[in-house]
Amino acid sequence: MAEKNAIAAVKKDVVDVVEDRIKQFQANQELDLPANYSPSNAMKSAWLVLQEVKDRNGKPAVEVCSKPSMANALLNMVVQGLNPAKNQCYFIVYGDQLVMQRSYFGTMHVAKTVCPEIEEIYSDVVYKDDEFEYQKVKGRTVIVKHTQKLGNVDPDKLIAAYCTIIYKDGSERSTIMTMAECKNSWRKSRMGVFSSGDKLNEKSTHAQFTAEMMKKTVTNRACKAIINASDDSSIMIARELESTVHQVAVEEEIQENANTVFVDIDDHTAEVDTDTGELIMEAVPVEDPQPEPANVPMQEPDF
Repeated sequence: MAEKNAIAAVKKDVVDVVEDRIKQFQANQELDLPANYSPSNAMKSAWLVLQEVKDRNGKPAVEVCSKPSMANALLNMVVQGLNPAKNQCYFIVYGDQLVMQRSYFGTMHVAKTVCPEIEEIYSDVVYKDDEFEYQKVKGRTVIVKHTQKLGNVDPDKLIAAYCTIIYKDGSERSTIMTMAECKNSWRKSRMGVFSSGDKLNEKSTHAQFTAEMMKKTVTNRACKAIINASDDSSIMIARELESTVHQVAVEEEIQENANTVFVDIDDHTAEVDTDTGELIMEAVPVEDPQPEPANVPMQEPDF
C-alpha cells in the first residue's frame, strides 16, 4: 500500500507537473527540442522505468528518492532530448537522490544534436598485431590505416581504442586512448573495477567486455568537447523548470523528512569523471563486488 501511495504521489507531484510545464515552454517556443523527439513519449517511458528502479537495498526509488531530485532527473532527460526506451539514459539511486545518467548511445545522440554537422560517430579497438597508423594534421588526429586480421582478436592483446567523428563536409577527427589511459579513467570509478594493482576484477564488466568498455570510454572523451562547447540555453530552461517543480514538492518534502539530514550527492555519494564527463558510481568493496544498478537498460556502466 505504501508503495502504491508513493507511486501515485510521484505521478501527481512530479511527473504530471514536469510534463505540463514542458508543454508550456514548448507552446511559448522557449524549449528547443529535436524535431523527431517527443518529450511526452520520453516521459511515459521514463515513468514506466522509474517505477521499477530500486536502490541497493531493494527499496523502490519512488519511496526513497526526494521529489526534487526525481524532477531534476526527468528534466535533465528531456532537456538533453533523451529517451530511456532507446537505451539513451537510465536512472540510478544514490541515497535519497535520483540521478539520470546518459548511456553510451545517449552521449553520441547528444553530440549529434548539439552539432548537426556530424554525420557519423564510430569507434574500434586496436590489438597488438594490427597495422595501425595515424597522423596529426593541424592539431587534429586522423586515422590513416587500420588493418586487422581475425587472428589478432585477443582480449589479452588489446593496446588502444579510438573514436572517429565524421562530419558532413567529409572531414573527420579522431580521439585515441591507449590501454593505460583507459585504465587510468576506470580507476576513477569506485565500482571495484580492479582487484589488485593493474589487474581487472574478473567479475567486473570491464574484465568481461574490455573491448566494449574501451570503445565506450574513448567515445565519451571524444564527444565531451563537442557537448561542452554547446550553448547553455537548455540549461537555463532546466533551472527554471526545476524551480517550478521544487515549489510544488518542497512543502511535502519538509513534512516527510523533517528529521532527516540529506547529504549532497556532489560532495558524498557520487563524483564526476573530469576526463569523460561521466558520473562515477558509489563505492563498492572489491572483495564483494556488487552487480550493476538494478533495472538499468544498459549492459555495462559508463567507464
